[in-house]
Amino acid sequence: MQSKIAIVSFSNAGSDLALRLCSYGLKADCFSSKEVNIGELFNLRNAIVFIGALGICVRQIAPFLKDKVSDPAIINIDVNGHYVQPVTGGHRGGANQLAEEIAALLGAIPIITTVSDTVNLWPLDLLPKRYNWVMETGSSLTKLMAAFVNEQPTALLLEARDNGTLFLEESLPEHVTCFFDYKDIDVKKFDVIIAVTPYLRPLGEKVIYYRPKMLHLGMGCQKDINSEVLKSSVDSFLIDNCFSPSSIASVGSVELKKDEKALNLLAESFGTKLTIFSAEELASYDSNSPSEFVNDVTGTPSVSEAAAFKLGNNLPVITKHTLKVNDKFATISLSICNHRERKGFVEIVGAGPGDPLLITVRGKMILQTADLILYAGSLVPVELTHYAKKGCTVRSSAGMDLPHQIELMKSFADRGLLVARLHTGDPCIYGAIQEQMAELDKYKIPYRITPGVSSFQAAAAALKSQFTIPDETQTIILTRGEGRTPVPEKEQLNKLAQSQSTLCIFLSATLAEKVQQQLLEHYPANTPVAICHKLTWKDEKLWHCDLINLAETVAQKKLTLTTLIVVGKAINNREGLSRLYAPEFKHLYR
Repeated sequence: MQSKIAIVSFSNAGSDLALRLCSYGLKADCFSSKEVNIGELFNLRNAIVFIGALGICVRQIAPFLKDKVSDPAIINIDVNGHYVQPVTGGHRGGANQLAEEIAALLGAIPIITTVSDTVNLWPLDLLPKRYNWVMETGSSLTKLMAAFVNEQPTALLLEARDNGTLFLEESLPEHVTCFFDYKDIDVKKFDVIIAVTPYLRPLGEKVIYYRPKMLHLGMGCQKDINSEVLKSSVDSFLIDNCFSPSSIASVGSVELKKDEKALNLLAESFGTKLTIFSAEELASYDSNSPSEFVNDVTGTPSVSEAAAFKLGNNLPVITKHTLKVNDKFATISLSICNHRERKGFVEIVGAGPGDPLLITVRGKMILQTADLILYAGSLVPVELTHYAKKGCTVRSSAGMDLPHQIELMKSFADRGLLVARLHTGDPCIYGAIQEQMAELDKYKIPYRITPGVSSFQAAAAALKSQFTIPDETQTIILTRGEGRTPVPEKEQLNKLAQSQSTLCIFLSATLAEKVQQQLLEHYPANTPVAICHKLTWKDEKLWHCDLINLAETVAQKKLTLTTLIVVGKAINNREGLSRLYAPEFKHLYR
């Protein structure tokens, strides 16, 4: 199969470098300049990599250059493989990214000269691909980008919330002013307006629109409805209601309509596939306008509204509306994706085990953009809250009961603000978030969970241990001892110990004597134990002992909170070979 990348070399040394690049994993076809037609490569390849002098590269490509939209990415590498330079198609053609990938393979220096990269500004033409946005402009993109990189006054309108908007918020250049309501923007004061929004806003010609995929259409229709007229009617309906068709993420309907040509083509026109729900799924939605006729035909009293609700996990912003399509009818409803809507929102964030550098990228971005950070003060190092933006409210929940926590979070969410509820480790492992989510559900406050690095993973790293051993133990059990909070009978430690797996025991330092007694029923007395206190914190401590000495060691060190006990022969083990590196295994497994 022909690769999308061609490498053209002008010497034997260049040919050797080309072959070396391919052996390192670059998927490309190699050619000698003497045997290839450069014009044909322009038409057939997405990228051409020349190996030789830059001047030769320029002379080779000059007759075939047309425009940045259709030209392939052109890259030049010196014959020694020291420098990798995009020549054309830096952003739109992907030459900058490919150059960095090639440079990484060679240990070379990528020479990137596009202005936005050299001055560390947003690459406006790359943002759509990076964040799955659709870009629309009010005038020349080239002129708007030039004004932006020349640091002309720029307005940023954010009417969505996703990874892209989080990135823009936390990396705001000095010449950019951020807005959350388009009515607050005085268009005359800005040379560029960047708008991330699913809404149609009257912002003039100086605007770059980014359309996030966050709108969900629920559809119903009569049989054999006209496809072209339906598409035109839906687009007109969206525009009349100030929504961009480019922001449609999904189209859904009832199972009875799964083969309806017009609905399938409609979904395809938005770059998606028709999502089908069973009548039972849709019937669970409590519609404000149920139809007995629709129920008799489809098995559910609501199709479009219920489908829109299911797709967006949000109440429809446009309830059932009837569209006339020639002599037939369709129903349409619209919802906005629950966790992308710019409204009050709670993000439950895993802080990781303690080291601020071990929080996830998304977790950090949430902390940098949140309006309230409510953190578990007795367990989460305060240094993690230093990511907060200016003006953010930072509170410890250590002295708060659940109603007080919910009241505080709700007060921010009700004002349309972002709340970061920061838990230690991964919030889904002994994070006590279930009762918080129940309360958020009760108040209909949308939320999402950002996972974190768990302390059991940090323990494996700190102990330089793989917690699974080939032919010995392939199971890791995360559990805790029984104290004031009971443990189900079938999950008592002495029963879990029968497997002699690697046990990671949370929240149990004060129960060390009981833990030791239960484990000794099945583990040998000399089973390795690691006692891990404040993993990855500045005052991290690790102690090793045999199981028979567990309780004594914990007592001597006076350990209570933030202590994880790891039990099993995997600790410090260096014996046993997996099949991963066996010669007969394919590269897929490595």
